[in-house]
Amino acid sequence: MAVNATQDAVQTWVNAFRQASDEDAELQAHGKYFTCSYLLDMEEHKLQVVMNGGKVEEILVDPGPLDRGYQFILRASAETWRNFGKEIPPPMYHGIWSASFQRDMRLEGDLLVLMQNLRAVTRQIELLRKTGVPV
Repeated sequence: MAVNATQDAVQTWVNAFRQASDEDAELQAHGKYFTCSYLLDMEEHKLQVVMNGGKVEEILVDPGPLDRGYQFILRASAETWRNFGKEIPPPMYHGIWSASFQRDMRLEGDLLVLMQNLRAVTRQIELLRKTGVPV
C-alpha cells in the first residue's frame, strides 16, 4: 500500500511540475528554444524531463538506462533537493551553482546543452519552490 501511495505522490508532483512549467510566463518568455532532455537525480527518485519548445513533452519517473536519452544530469542528495523545494531555500540551496560549490550537486553530461538552456533550467529549478519535490 505504501508503494502505491508513493507512486501516487510522485505522479501528483509530475502533474504539478508540468503545469507549473507550462504556465510559467518567465519560462515561456525564455524557453522558445528550450528543447532538450535532462535527468534530475534526487537519490530516491530519478526524473527525466523532456522539453520541447519551452513546454514539457514528458516526465519519466525512474527511467531505465535505455528508456530515453538525455543530454545532462543534475545529481544531488534527496536532502539537497528538499532544501531546493522550500518556499524560501536556506543559504547555498537557492541555485545549482551554490549547491555544486558545496560539492553535493554534480552537473554531468553535455554541459554545453545545459549552458545553452541555463536560464530556462534555472527557472524550472526555481519552480520547485512552488511544487515541492517528490523525495
